[in-house]
Amino acid sequence: MRKRIVLLTVAASTVAILLFVLPLAVVAMRFYTRIEYAELESRAHTVVDRISDTVRDHGVPGPRQLYVGDEDTGAALYGPDAQRLVGDGPPAGEWLVDDTIHSGEVHEGDVDGDLVVAVPIIDDGEVVGVVRAATSSGDAASRIATRWVEMFGLAVVALIATWAFARYQARRLADPVEELARDAERLGDGDFSVEERTVGIPEVDEVRTALNATASRLDALIARERAFSAEASHQLRTPLTGLQLRLEAALRTPGSDHTAAIRASLAEVDRLERTIADLLALARGTRQRGVLDLDALLHEVGQVWGPRLGSQSRELAFAVEPGMPPMEASTAAIRQVFTVLLGNAVEHGAGRVTVGVRDIGEAVAIDVADEGRVTQGSDLFDRREPDSEGHGIGLALARRLVEAEGGRLQLTSADPTRLTAFLPIVTPAADEAPPAPRPESTEVPDSSPAARS
Repeated sequence: MRKRIVLLTVAASTVAILLFVLPLAVVAMRFYTRIEYAELESRAHTVVDRISDTVRDHGVPGPRQLYVGDEDTGAALYGPDAQRLVGDGPPAGEWLVDDTIHSGEVHEGDVDGDLVVAVPIIDDGEVVGVVRAATSSGDAASRIATRWVEMFGLAVVALIATWAFARYQARRLADPVEELARDAERLGDGDFSVEERTVGIPEVDEVRTALNATASRLDALIARERAFSAEASHQLRTPLTGLQLRLEAALRTPGSDHTAAIRASLAEVDRLERTIADLLALARGTRQRGVLDLDALLHEVGQVWGPRLGSQSRELAFAVEPGMPPMEASTAAIRQVFTVLLGNAVEHGAGRVTVGVRDIGEAVAIDVADEGRVTQGSDLFDRREPDSEGHGIGLALARRLVEAEGGRLQLTSADPTRLTAFLPIVTPAADEAPPAPRPESTEVPDSSPAARS
């Protein structure tokens, strides 16, 4: 690329210089030739002024009177018959002398490589003599050649300057483009750490901006896909474990009716499918927000988590204030938040698990509490690898989901453990009727005997 830029620039400059220099060289040649003729004519007029009186009196001047002050210039006097009377010149005048005799005007031209000027001497309107001055054309050619060499030297200097400037511009243009190519190659290799910088060339800066935006989008996409893989494995681990336990229990009970176990397993499979669908919607950003059906979600929580806690001889209780205001959130997101918080209580907590819902004014607080205690500090919500010790990636996922819905997730009590999700309520418009009051009941149905309201 650099060589092409330099070659094209130098070639364009060469063509431009030639288009300028060649006509200028022709003009210079004509100009200096014209100067030579003008100087030669001036010398001839000087001789005419010196000898005109003698010629008009029919005399012949001496050779010294024809001297023009230049050794390289010769002068001669010709009579009306074009024959030389005195001086330095051919015996018989050439066509220039004849034309001057017949026209009575000054004539000039190139004769046998010499520059010749013929000036008439007029007496009473008649040509009584002609002064012929001649000099070698080599002097004019020498001056013209000198100017041509000077112009050629300037052209060479201009081309060298153009070459140097072209190299600078080529480097200035090629470096960012080559760097873009390297960054694009790194991007293709999976390295999205593309630096965002400008070089002052609008077109290159636009490409750099587009490349940076592409790198950011790819980085975010890969991050979402990796997060989805980790979060999906984490969220699917609990229902898969439950399904495995149900099937193993059915196999260990000889002669039992497997219908109930199969139905329960099918319910777990349905929950797995719903979990996968929810995680895909959350990862792709396609979740739909609307007024949250909290009763249905709490009923689902009781159906799923009551039996699981009952198998550990633990209880699931609900404490729901009546007349809760509506909340606008994604059902898929809040379902996964419940899954994470209750799974955390089952795996890391102790004793009874209580799900509470209360109105705190501008938000609704959803508590998931148990009788255990938290030993971790402020890093409780930090994301960890799935196989590390602690609460894994679940609480980090839950906090991110709650924050995406405009709320926040906090540890509101460490002993006993209580995690609280604060979700904003729907503020009705001035011309909208207030929502109908919720039934004065705090119970949520649960299929488990261990659940308690």
